[in-house]
Amino acid sequence: MLLPECRPECADCQEMKAGEWQYLCAAHPSPQPCSAIDYIIHTLDSTTALLNNTKLFPSRIFAHAWFHHRLVFDEFENETHLYKRFLYLSTIEFQLVPDKLVTIPDVFDLVE
Repeated sequence: MLLPECRPECADCQEMKAGEWQYLCAAHPSPQPCSAIDYIIHTLDSTTALLNNTKLFPSRIFAHAWFHHRLVFDEFENETHLYKRFLYLSTIEFQLVPDKLVTIPDVFDLVE
């Protein structure tokens, strides 16, 4: 969506800025300015790498809450359905997490 509009030659996109704020790109050995589109691509690349890293993936956070703080988990899940949405997107829609890595019992009806 932004690709046709956000090009390095565009005066507003030569740096990753929001108003007066300039964002430095952390994809380099030391943070440095990047064009807006490069910053976006670097951020998406690092996010993809994080999501594909089973050691860091947030499913462990959900699992800890489920097994050790169940009342809080249930209350939050009843209000937000965050884990249900996470589980659907990560296991069904985009198949990012293999079923064998899902440690919370299958109690959610994900197909609606």
